[in-house]
Amino acid sequence: MLIDETHKKWRNFSLVFLLVATAFYCWYPMRPPQGRSGGSAVGIAFGIIGSAFMAFAGLLGARKKFPVWRLGPAQTWMRGHLWLGLLSLPLILFHGAFRFGGTLTTVLMVLLVIVIVSGVFGAVLQHYMPRMMTREVPLETIFEQIDSVRAQLLEEADKSVAAVCGPLGVMAVGSRKLPAGGYSERSGATPAAAAAATPALALTEEESAPLRSFYLRQMRPHLEKPGAGGHPLADPGKASGIFEELRKRVPPMVRETVEDLEDICEEERQLRRQARLHHWLHGWLLLHIPVSLALLVLGAVHAYKALRF
Repeated sequence: MLIDETHKKWRNFSLVFLLVATAFYCWYPMRPPQGRSGGSAVGIAFGIIGSAFMAFAGLLGARKKFPVWRLGPAQTWMRGHLWLGLLSLPLILFHGAFRFGGTLTTVLMVLLVIVIVSGVFGAVLQHYMPRMMTREVPLETIFEQIDSVRAQLLEEADKSVAAVCGPLGVMAVGSRKLPAGGYSERSGATPAAAAAATPALALTEEESAPLRSFYLRQMRPHLEKPGAGGHPLADPGKASGIFEELRKRVPPMVRETVEDLEDICEEERQLRRQARLHHWLHGWLLLHIPVSLALLVLGAVHAYKALRF
């Protein structure tokens, strides 16, 4: 969610509301005999308003789950979720007069702080991360299709090398390794680059050996298991040096193939970078959502106990 001018009304409302609430909090100790207290009429009012703001923020999940409900634009709910959620923290602090009280209220305050901090962290990520992704991942694809794109890259690399070196002795994309270190196809699979069984370039075995060895020993394992850390081809600087050295070892007519392989490695690095940024962009929700649910449930228990007893 981009925090832009569309948030101006919400931001201004929140600031004015906070100033008014703060002024009222500073004034009201003169009124009730017991001074600042969560059990006073003003303290209860702060608690009700703060809880209502938290409930509104929590209803965003229901709004997303039932998008066909005519409950207002989703963007309006998102802005309200952010700004009213932020407002709930000072209001709840005013409600309890900055005292945590017993065990339940202490737990509630800890949960509320975690929710607010994780929410602010998520809002910052959602504001900056999409632009960072556009800048660092120019070949961005749909996240759910990353595995398919990786399979296509592996197939393309197989065909490019087989067109120069002949059959590679590997099986189709998606195969599993043989115990002996080769590859076994799925049921009915065919060898990769079978169409290129005869090399397009008339190279001797000695001339094609550097490319074949590099591809089978270094690049193909990297494309098959891109998540494995520490591979030289995952580092742009090291990869550039490796491909530059490979160009010196192959005939000039093969250097275009080497460039194609280098481009494939770059695209794989971008896919890996996109996956990492995607996990950052959405991973905070693994903390934010369950803690928010716990806060709402325990908040309801606290309200019931306070009003009942």
